[in-house]
Amino acid sequence: MENTDSFSTRPWGNYHKLFQEPGVWVKRVEVNPGARLSLQKHIKRSEKWIVVNGFGLAVVNNLEIKVKPGSVIDVPLGAVHRIGNTGQEKLIFIEVACGSYLAEDDIIRLQDDYDRKS
Repeated sequence: MENTDSFSTRPWGNYHKLFQEPGVWVKRVEVNPGARLSLQKHIKRSEKWIVVNGFGLAVVNNLEIKVKPGSVIDVPLGAVHRIGNTGQEKLIFIEVACGSYLAEDDIIRLQDDYDRKS
C-alpha cells in the first residue's frame, strides 16, 4: 500500500492524489468556477467520481449529467468524458480510478480549452 500524498496544479484547478496501490488510485479534484477538464478518454482505466462540493456538468459518452454534492458518476473504460464547474464555488470531487495501468499518460485528449496535447 502506497500513500502518495502528491499535489498537482492544472489550468482548470488542481488535484491531490491521496492513495495509490496496484490497480487503484484515489484523488481529490478541485475545478475552478467556469473551468472544465479536457474532453478525454482512457485506454487502461475506468473512473468513478463522487461530488462533495459545488455544482457542475459531467459528460460521459455524449450524455450530459448535472452534478451536485452526493452525485456519483461512472466513467467506464474507454468512455469519452469531461466534467466542468457551472457554479460560483469550487467543484470538488473524489476520483477513484481502477485499471491495469494508472498514470497520467493514459489520457487521450479529444478537445481541450487550454490547448494541451495528449
